[in-house]
Amino acid sequence: DVDEDCGGAGCHQSGRAFLMSSAAEARPEMVGIRGEYTPGTIVVKTNERRLYLILDQDHAMRYPVGVGKSGKQWAGTTRIDGKYRNPAWSPPREVKRDKPNMPDVIPGGSPHNPMGVAAMTLAGGEYAIHGTNMPGSVGGFVSYGCIRMHNEDIVKLYLACRGRHARDRGKIAPDCTATVFGYDRVHRK
Repeated sequence: DVDEDCGGAGCHQSGRAFLMSSAAEARPEMVGIRGEYTPGTIVVKTNERRLYLILDQDHAMRYPVGVGKSGKQWAGTTRIDGKYRNPAWSPPREVKRDKPNMPDVIPGGSPHNPMGVAAMTLAGGEYAIHGTNMPGSVGGFVSYGCIRMHNEDIVKLYLACRGRHARDRGKIAPDCTATVFGYDRVHRK
């Protein structure tokens, strides 16, 4: 497990969701870990709304994230199968059903594009770890299943992980896998 203590400081119960009052303002930080993780593994703890990039057997970088709303969540292990800068976004069918006036494609770089400045797609589904055009949503249960990060944080994660479409420029970066814990249903195709 990743060492994490909410211990009441900054945490409170609000309605049905457990919220961290300062989650959107939280900044990345180096933390200690315990567990059998390979460097380059991305661990998402949805109940904490935190993403951990495993650096070595004892350390990880912890980032605040927005995660899936109730009923829009999944769990499992997958790999990063694509990396994109300023990606265009095509809303999935479920989003289009809920928001029928949404355009079929929102161009990359548009202020209306929810993917932010970079995205890393997850194999086996229609989910991604991506930036956001709504930084205040980071730290909440806000998405249709994707993992949202502050734009400056997704750029750091993007550069830290090798993957398809990656340009490492001679720097050795690990292939990244993603493990998601704490979701209330598993997404299967």
